[in-house]
Amino acid sequence: MMLPGAQGLTMPPVELHADSSPNLHGSIYRSARYAQREVMLPVYLHGIDRRSLRHLRGKLLEALDPANGYCVLTFEESDSRPRYLNCYYKGGVEGDEGEDSAGFRWARYGIQLTAHDPFYYSDSMQVAEWKFGQGDAFLSTGRAFFPLRLEQGLVSSPNLTVHNPGSVEAWPVWELSGPVRSFTFSLGEKSFSIPSASADAVPAGRTLTIDTRPGYKTLKDDQGANFWPRLAPNPQLWALPPGSSRVSVEMAPGSGAASLRLSFRPRYTSY
Repeated sequence: MMLPGAQGLTMPPVELHADSSPNLHGSIYRSARYAQREVMLPVYLHGIDRRSLRHLRGKLLEALDPANGYCVLTFEESDSRPRYLNCYYKGGVEGDEGEDSAGFRWARYGIQLTAHDPFYYSDSMQVAEWKFGQGDAFLSTGRAFFPLRLEQGLVSSPNLTVHNPGSVEAWPVWELSGPVRSFTFSLGEKSFSIPSASADAVPAGRTLTIDTRPGYKTLKDDQGANFWPRLAPNPQLWALPPGSSRVSVEMAPGSGAASLRLSFRPRYTSY
C-alpha cells in the first residue's frame, strides 16, 4: 500500500537558461525547459507470514527492474479520467533492516523513480480524419466536424482548427493513404512537404506514416520504405501547442481514393 509523503508528482522541474554580464546586476532570461522528473513513492508491504512477504517483495522487484522496461504509474481522480506517467526505477529498495524500516512480516521502502519524459499522458487519443474520393461534394457540412471528410481534387484548407486539450505541446502522427501526388502541412511559419514529381508521393495502396514524436521522427510506409530523402529542404516536423491551432493542409490526391489521418495523445504537467 501507498504511504503518505509521495514526492515529485505535480509540476516537473524546470531548467532556466540566462545570460549574465559583468556590467549588469542579475542576469537576462533566455529560455526554460522541463527537466526529467524525479519521483519518490513511500510503499508498505505486509504479509501474513515471512514467506508471503518475500513473495510480495519478489513481485515488486520484478516489476521495478529496468531490464523489464519502464514502470507505468496510474493516477485516477474522482472524475475517473486516468493519467499515466512512465518511469524507470532508480533506487530505494536496496534494503534497510532497521527496526523502523522492516520486520518479520513487513517492510517499508521509499521507491525512487525517474521519468525521463516528465509529462502525464491520458487515455484518449485525439483523431481527425480527411477522406478523398469520387462523386461527393468537396466539403461536406452535413455531419460532425470530426472526422472531417474532403473529396477529390487539390485540397487547400489553410484554417483547419485542431484542439490540443493538454497543457503542453503534443507531437502528431500523420497517416496518408495513397494515391497522393504531393502534400504540405503547415503550422504558422513551420512546415514540411513532399513536392510533386513524376510519380505519386504516396502510391496507390500504400500508407505513409509521419511520426513527429521526439525519439522517432520517421517517415515510413507500410512496407518499411524510408521517405525522409523525399522531403523538401529544411523540413520542420512541428508540434501542436496547447489549445486551439490553425493548421494548413495542402494535398493533391491522385486518381483513386485517398485519405489523411491525424492523431496525437495529449500531455499534461500534472495528474
